Amino acid sequence: MNTKGSIVKNEIHNEIKKIEAEHNLHFSNTQKVLLSIEGSITAILDVLYGKVSIFTLDQHFERADDEKAEMLNLSNGDEVHHREVIIFGHGKPMIYARSYIALPRCSKEAHEDIIKGKIPIGRLLKKYKVESRREIKEIYIEEPSAMLKELFKTDEDFVSRDYVVIEHGERIMWTKESFPISYFKKEI
Repeated sequence: MNTKGSIVKNEIHNEIKKIEAEHNLHFSNTQKVLLSIEGSITAILDVLYGKVSIFTLDQHFERADDEKAEMLNLSNGDEVHHREVIIFGHGKPMIYARSYIALPRCSKEAHEDIIKGKIPIGRLLKKYKVESRREIKEIYIEEPSAMLKELFKTDEDFVSRDYVVIEHGERIMWTKESFPISYFKKEI
């Protein structure tokens, strides 16, 4: 029996440590979980804060340009669904999310629920038993847009992450999630 272990590289952990050092800050354990989870962020928020809901800011169909085609491994001109939401809990905004969804890779039923804009993506993936994985592409600090400053009532920087959702080796969605850097600081 081999009792020797092997060292596993934790690239997300290293990226979080790098951001903390560069910006002279310390993320709470809750923030680290929200930035590194490769599952549903909605499920984590439900457990920590009670059931959360979403408010759809914008959604529309558009044709994939070079950038979106690369994000989703589509052809230029393929149809994508653009969706921007705020995840709310206890009557306040918690997380902003923007997604591009590869419509050619969605079932008709899932597509209809996406258009309704009332169910978070994590819950939709669970509802339709989509066996997928999330691949985090980047974690970073950024200045908020005027819209985010107004929605969250803050001028502080936001911490963001970009990831793709992959099913059967195909990218079905690209998502960016952001929250103010002071959010989720208290340990639960």
